[in-house]
Amino acid sequence: MAAGGAMDAAPEVGPVLALVLVALAAGAGVLARFGGLGLGRDMVVAAARAAVQLAVVSLVIAVVLRSAGWTAVFIAGMVVVAVATAGHRITGAVARSAWWTTLPIVAGVAPVLALLMASTLVPARPVAVLPIAGIFIGGAMSATGLTGRRALDELAARRGEYEGGLALGLPPRDAALEVCRSAAALALFPVLDQTRTVGLVTLPGAFVGVLLGGADPVEAGATQLLVLIGLLAIEAIAVLITLDLVASGRLARVSRRRPGRRSPPASPGAGARRRRSSGRAGRRSGSSP
Repeated sequence: MAAGGAMDAAPEVGPVLALVLVALAAGAGVLARFGGLGLGRDMVVAAARAAVQLAVVSLVIAVVLRSAGWTAVFIAGMVVVAVATAGHRITGAVARSAWWTTLPIVAGVAPVLALLMASTLVPARPVAVLPIAGIFIGGAMSATGLTGRRALDELAARRGEYEGGLALGLPPRDAALEVCRSAAALALFPVLDQTRTVGLVTLPGAFVGVLLGGADPVEAGATQLLVLIGLLAIEAIAVLITLDLVASGRLARVSRRRPGRRSPPASPGAGARRRRSSGRAGRRSGSSP
């Protein structure tokens, strides 16, 4: 009975659904464009991509879920896309340094997912592992991208404080951490707010999905709690590792130089390394006859 009611709650796929989705996407794009946000086209393109991607996934997922091997391949593909997306968001291009985002995403998701599977809270079945893995990878991707962008923006805005830390004798990594740590911590606010307000303001996807699958509300609530607490751990790991990658200069924006203009150092360590090499060159020239 519960399963039948759950199926009735799902939207019917047809012209009405298509028209509503088009109207919502167009409305979001128009508001963003005329509101001066500069993201109108991005919103429409994102909505169109989501429709195409979900249509393809809906056709592929039934085949993938029949095999643990194909499920593992699918999850690996999700990780690759998440890494490329977060890396591009931070560096501005899918450059070599962008692939450092593999570390925070994998280091966050792998131990938490392994713990849930080892404890049998998440059964080792494709139909159970795949959706949980997708939620975790998405959370790690968002936390990594937000942390990297905020940290680099803060370093650019407070360059003087960073240089002051170097002048006081701090290593480049420590000077960068002093400047960008508090701003990077803001990347945890979305998952914190979602966890604080779950059930009061929002009913997140895992809860609704389990309900639509025919489970009772208590089971749905337990599943959602597991997901939210898991995301807290995953995103905390991702934020800390991403912050260290930025501070150490491994994650940096790709500089696009214009003719006749000097671009600032692309990473916190670049300026310090440049000054050290200049100092050595100066000492050599000063000691020569």
